[in-house]
Amino acid sequence: MAKEELQIGVSRPALPLDDLPTPEEVFHAPVLDWKNVIKYVLGPSMIALGVSIGSGEWLLGPLAFAKYGFMGIGWLITISAILQTIYNIEVARFTVATGEVPSVAFMRLPPGKALWVPLTLLIIYLGWIWGGWASSAGQSLYALLAGQPANMKDPTQLETVRIIGIGLMILSFVMYMFGKKIERTLEVFNTFAVWFVLGFVVVMAIAVVPLTKWGTALASAVIPAPIPQGMDITLLGAIIGYTGFGAGFNFMLINYYRDKGYGMGHRVGFISGLIGGEKSEVKTSGVTFRENEKNAQLWNRWWRFLQLDQWGVFFIGALLGMFIPSLLVAHLATSPGAAEATTANMPVYAATELGRLYGSWLFYLTLAVGAFTLFKTQATILEMLIRNTADSAYSMFPQLHEWTGGDVRKFYYPVALAFIIIIGIIIHLALPTELLKISANMANFAAIIFPAAMIYLNSKLPKPAKAPWWSTVALVINILFFGFFFINFLSVFLTGNPLVKF
Repeated sequence: MAKEELQIGVSRPALPLDDLPTPEEVFHAPVLDWKNVIKYVLGPSMIALGVSIGSGEWLLGPLAFAKYGFMGIGWLITISAILQTIYNIEVARFTVATGEVPSVAFMRLPPGKALWVPLTLLIIYLGWIWGGWASSAGQSLYALLAGQPANMKDPTQLETVRIIGIGLMILSFVMYMFGKKIERTLEVFNTFAVWFVLGFVVVMAIAVVPLTKWGTALASAVIPAPIPQGMDITLLGAIIGYTGFGAGFNFMLINYYRDKGYGMGHRVGFISGLIGGEKSEVKTSGVTFRENEKNAQLWNRWWRFLQLDQWGVFFIGALLGMFIPSLLVAHLATSPGAAEATTANMPVYAATELGRLYGSWLFYLTLAVGAFTLFKTQATILEMLIRNTADSAYSMFPQLHEWTGGDVRKFYYPVALAFIIIIGIIIHLALPTELLKISANMANFAAIIFPAAMIYLNSKLPKPAKAPWWSTVALVINILFFGFFFINFLSVFLTGNPLVKF
């Protein structure tokens, strides 16, 4: 009897066929009513929001809106959030159907893994290895401890900020050591963090921002208007790329659907913590499902949960996370005696202005919230770098599987330490916010490449999971939209002049 399997792409093993697990089997819940869906099923998007409500929403978005206002920018944020949500769903389509995370799935693209593994990791590193979140969190924490913002032109104070940032990365490493699944540890941490940070910002915005400005922000989100004249192209591309999470880099988030156990991810395994976790073998290749009526019905259930997690959590959170902190900072920037919002002072700007206007207690509280916001972002991004490197290497080199005895943790944690050392060196290259602007525009570059990869991969899936025609159209729009902002940024970076001026 011939072995049941499906070959997708090149240079990777064929996918064995199995049956989709039921959601009840995966989440150990006899009934998945709304309460249990929220408790057990939703969650990966909270990790995404934990990252996104950080650099873009706490620093770059507020900087842009404070300098240029909402009209002409807000509607682009809405488009970015819609396109990113569709892209996330289409990337997750392949992982839920096969259990293969994107950085592994890309090896199936012609001409094969010899090109796609180094290329994917290189692009990931160009986007996320700059460490701007750690140094920005260090800047906030320095001000909290010293009672005043650091002078970023003073070499001693600047170095102290960077050392604090490195210390926060080490603290992140300690967090990864706990829990049955690292995915679950990050999910719980980011769920608390998102509610805490958003709750603080919403309360502050309601308390100090006039209703007329709320109306302007809301209108800007849905009314197309010309981009403000003289808009900084690099900054515009940065907030477009960092709305939600990171445009084309959003595929890095999808690994958590595998570890959560969505669909065939349940058949592939997960990365567990050192403390509280047990050895869990992560298969070096995926598994897909047989085409029959039972699996088609199960696929539809998993697909609905994925849609709910993305549209109900990620999309709404992305818009709230970008607009509300920006609304608060934009209002503070127009108050009498306010300092000018700049790349140098953004990590502590909201705290400084709130403290000046309403008392020193709010200065310290806002600094604490800001430091925590940026810390959680760096903590999750660092884990994504480690995870994608480990998953790619584990699938690229079978001998690693033998060397670790099937325990991916033996490779994962040394890689984590290596990244902390490397990023600790890199954060000495530029000011925190400048590093983040570079990283954000690299997210737009990734959006030129990886949506095209998903068009190919999703066309090869079993029929119930195969992407419809409109998916291809939406992914092409992703390429065109984010690609425009990257090319404009690249022109400024190389020549000093944008291709399109505003």
